Formats: sequence, structure tokens, C-alpha cells
Amino acid sequence: MMVVSTCLIVYSLPKQAKFSYEIEKGRIWNQKDLISPYNFAILKTQAEIQNDRKNALASTTQLYQLDANLEQRQIDGFKNDLEIKWHNAGIDDRKKPGYVQIGQALLKQVYDKGVVTLNSKYQQTQSYSLTILQGNIATEKNTADLFTKESALTYCNQALSKRSDIDKTFLLDLLQNRIQSNIVYDDKLTARLETEVLENISLTRGMVQKGDVIIAKGSVVNDEVYQKLISYKKAFEDNSRINGDPKLVLAGQFALVAITIALLMIFLYLFRKDIYADNRLVSLILLVITAMLFTLSMAIKLQLPNLYYIPYCIVPIIIRILFDTRLALNIHLLVVLIAGFFVPNSFEFAYFEITAGMVSIYSIKNLVRREQFLISALIITFTYFVSFLGISLIREGSLVDIDWYNFVPFIVSVLLTLLAYPLIYLFEKVFAITSDITLIELTNTNAPLLREMAFSAPGTFQHSLQVANLAENAIYAIGGNALLVRAGALYHDIGKMENPLFFVENQNSAFNPHDKVTYEESAQIIIRHVYKGIEMAQKANIPEIVIDFIRTHHGNTRVDYFYQSFLKNFPEKIINENTFRYPGPIPFSKETGVLMLADSVEAASRSLKEPDEKSISALVDRIVKYKLDQNQLKDCDITLKDIETIKAIFKRMLMSIYHVRIDY
Repeated sequence: MMVVSTCLIVYSLPKQAKFSYEIEKGRIWNQKDLISPYNFAILKTQAEIQNDRKNALASTTQLYQLDANLEQRQIDGFKNDLEIKWHNAGIDDRKKPGYVQIGQALLKQVYDKGVVTLNSKYQQTQSYSLTILQGNIATEKNTADLFTKESALTYCNQALSKRSDIDKTFLLDLLQNRIQSNIVYDDKLTARLETEVLENISLTRGMVQKGDVIIAKGSVVNDEVYQKLISYKKAFEDNSRINGDPKLVLAGQFALVAITIALLMIFLYLFRKDIYADNRLVSLILLVITAMLFTLSMAIKLQLPNLYYIPYCIVPIIIRILFDTRLALNIHLLVVLIAGFFVPNSFEFAYFEITAGMVSIYSIKNLVRREQFLISALIITFTYFVSFLGISLIREGSLVDIDWYNFVPFIVSVLLTLLAYPLIYLFEKVFAITSDITLIELTNTNAPLLREMAFSAPGTFQHSLQVANLAENAIYAIGGNALLVRAGALYHDIGKMENPLFFVENQNSAFNPHDKVTYEESAQIIIRHVYKGIEMAQKANIPEIVIDFIRTHHGNTRVDYFYQSFLKNFPEKIINENTFRYPGPIPFSKETGVLMLADSVEAASRSLKEPDEKSISALVDRIVKYKLDQNQLKDCDITLKDIETIKAIFKRMLMSIYHVRIDY
């Protein structure tokens, strides 16, 4: 599995040599003198390229097409219009030829000069040059030398105003309908010309010759030197892609990734053997790591504008919620180490992502509310902002020169980090893992099983709540998963719902159903609540890690009351002790061990007739000693010091529950 993951990561990574130097504008060059090993062109900056594009477009002539036939069509149309409207004009018929001649002459003058429709892109200027195409002939003109439809009509109006022998209104009305643009903008040809001009723009300016000093040791990386270094990096990567040995690059990548994955497995073996021994959990961890690095590789291959769009913090958040803080931090550091070899400005990248990852882990150390995801996102954003501001100030030395738009990718990254929530749910279902989020949902007393227990076995429900409080405080003091032990405590006795009246906490009258059955049957009914609880929990899809509390909360102890009663009343009979013994297993973790003690202590405390400091202290000591003598805690990782801490907490809480006054 480790080999498969390593191969998948290496396969997805870009196969090119890594540039040897970190390039940061404004910093002192502490390396040795950098000598150019070959000739390379100096790349223009994006600002220079944009300026060249702007100037090229501004100098490009707009292309227009001349419709040479429009003039005659409009003159013919004018004559037809005049024939139709003449009879209603009330003008002497002898003047008709003169009207035709004047109108025709004006239209000819207008069209000979040309009527153009101005391009909206250039209307902010008073006039602009253009090229008029007529067949294969191109003529350079300026819009100032041409008519628009409005200026052509004004010209006709002025010409007719000088003649007193005609009806200007009648003739001008005919002319305005026949003045159309005979010079029309050709957007397709112009766009093609602009594309050709832009494609011919040079992306470089000048050359660095082989043997030239690119930058001397101790020099400041100013704008000019920075551009040379960027150009050298591009030339180096292009050259290595052509001349480098891909097999050696592959071998180097495999070695780096293999060491990283091996370190992870060593960490699991030394500190989390429970995960190391579970292929399912190891597969999940390797899947998360591989998926993140694969995403980075795809972003590099697709030339994403900024690699900070990728939600790197999603990995530590997922691992933290599904596992623990140490593992999350360890994995995040390893992922950033691998990614740092394939992103530009590796130090900056590492600083951004390590700090943000650490903050994301710390901000959800104790996940008890859903809104902590949003709070965590805000804290991560703030961390990114402070880091961005600090690095920008070091690089630019001025607030004015900071390009705040470059912070947008970090905001997008944080928003994408919120995808951790649905991914956690998916991983829980696929890999059968229980996260703190699921435990929070299970500890809600409105959960179906708990709500049912509150109605059908209210005494048991109250007992479970008290046990949960005792166990949670104890495990918090000695170190462990307090949320898990609370969930286990709330569900450990759900099997009692099958026969609630057979358990003393649910009996509210003098009637005791055990009086009507044998001691063996009573013991089996009591023991059965473990089997029934497991069955009910599995049917309700309660996680196995919580069901373990049901299995182990009595370990393999005897139901002593009925066992001793049997011995007392039937001393002559041979008894099978297993009839009165719980099936086990015994507790095997801090959490299950603490629950067993809390359950026994809380149940026994209900039998105290006059609870006081002395009786409670003696009760707790006796119960804990009995469990130890019965070897019920031998598989738990609980020390003698932990035992003393647990007893002290139980005593203090029970005295508080029973309102015992403490002597000062």
C-alpha cells in the first residue's frame, strides 16, 4: 500500500528538474555569483506586455468596407420617392426637374465624400484613422474627412438654405431618407488584423550572453535583476525538459516521496500502533495525502493562475477530526515538504501553508460545536492575511505597492477548505471511522435511542447521565477522549429498555419482578441487557467504537447479588458459575475502563442510606479495589496515579451530587 501510494504520487508529479535558487524581489543575493551557462532572452514583465499590447492595438488601423453601389441605389430611390410625393406637395410641375437635379447633386456630393458609421470603441476621440477597402484597393482616411449621417444631413440643410427658389422642407425630407452609410466597419477583418498584430508582439527584451554575470553575491534583487532571474529559471526549465534525463528525474522524485511516506509509517509504528496495524486506516491516510498531491500536480499541469487556490489546510483538518492533533501536524508537514519541491518560491509556500495548517489544527483541538468550522476558517484567513502582509512588506518595502488582488486565492482556498465537512462524513461511511462530529450527534439526548430510553426506562436514563458526567470528568483529568467516553456512557445501558422493571433504578413501587423468577433466571435477565444493548445499537447503526462500551462495561464480573443468594439458599446444589457471569470482554482502553468504574460507583452510591464524606469515600475505594482485584482493568492503559485521580474526582462529584458538606 505504501509502495502504491508512492508510485501514484510520483506518477502525478511534473517530470522536470527543479530550479536550484529561490527568487525573491528586494532581498540580498547571498549565493555565489550567478554566471549564465548559456544564452537566453530576458522575458518582459506582464505590465510591459500589456503596455505593448495596448500600444499595438492603438496603432492598428480599423478596416472599413466601401459599398460603391449604394450611391446609385439611393439616387434612384430618391427619384422614385419624389415622383410619389410630388403630386401632394403643391409645387409647380415646371420646377420638378430642378428639384431632381438639386437632390441628385447633393446625394452625389455626400456619397463621393463618404458616409461612415463611427465605431463605438473609438468615439471617445474626436477623430481616428481608418482604412477603406474597395475590392483589392485600400485607402487611408480620417473620420474628420468623412460624413456621418448627421453631418451629411446638416451639409444638405446648409446647401438648401442658400436657395430661395425651392421648398427646403420638402426636399430635405426626401434626402434624409436616402442618406445611409456607404463606409461600414468590418469587425471580422479588423479582429483578424488585431490578432495578427498581437501575435507578433515580442515577449522578450534583450539577451543575456553565456558567461555574463546574472547577479553578483551581495547584490539586491531589484526589478531588472529579478526579471533576469525569472528568465533564467524559464530557460533552465525548458532546457532541462529537452536535454534532461527523465529517468533520473523520476528516480529523484521517487526517493524524496518514498522517504516522506516512510517517515509517516515510522511515526505510526512508534506512536500510533493502533492505526499502523489497521490497513483500513492507513489506506485512508495515504488516500488523503495522495489526493492532495495529485490535485497540486493537476493544478501545475493545467497552469492554474495561482497555486494558492488549492485548499491545503483541508488535509490537517480531516486528519485532526478523524484521528488526532499529532498525526494531523505530522502529515501536514510531510505534504508541504513534498509540495515545496514543485511550487515557485518554496520558502514562502512552506511558511504560508505550515502556519495556516498549524492554526487550522489548533483551532479545532476540541470540536464540540459545528460553528467551530466557520471560526476556524476565519482564523485561517487572518493567519494568511498577516503572513501575506509580512512577506509583501519584506518584498516591496511599501504598503502602496502591495497588490491586494494576490490575496484573493487565499480567500478561495479557505472557502474550499470548508469542503472538509462533507468529506469527513464520506470518509466516516466508507472507512467505518467515528469522528468527533458523529460523537456530538450521538450525545444529543434527542437521539432516537436516548429519547426512547428516557420514556421507557427513565431511571436508567438518569443513571446514564450521571455516569456520563463522572466518566467524562475523570477521563478529561487523566487524558483521553472525553467526547467518546460520554457517548459510551449514555448508550452503555440501552439494553435495559427490554425489561426496565427488572432493574432497581426503574422500580417505583414495592413490587419486584425478580421475586417471581429463580436466581438463575434473574441473573440471565440482568446479563441479557448487554447482549440486547449490542443488538439494539447495531440495529440503530451506532458505531462499533461506542458499542465497545456496552460490551465491556461489566467486563466478565459476576452478578454477585444473585450468585450469593443462590449459594445461601441452595448450598447443596452444584452451580455453574458462568450462569452468573457477564460474557466480557474486559475493558481495553482508558475510556472503557473509566466507564466501568463510573458505572459501578454511581450504581452503588444509590444504595447509601445516609451518604456522607466518609461513606462515599469508603464506597469509591471499595468499588475500585474490587475491580482491580478482579483483574478487570489489566488491559487498560491506566496507571496507579490515574486510579488515584479518578477516585478523587468520583468522591468530589458524588459528594456534590448528594449535597454532602465538606469539613474545612
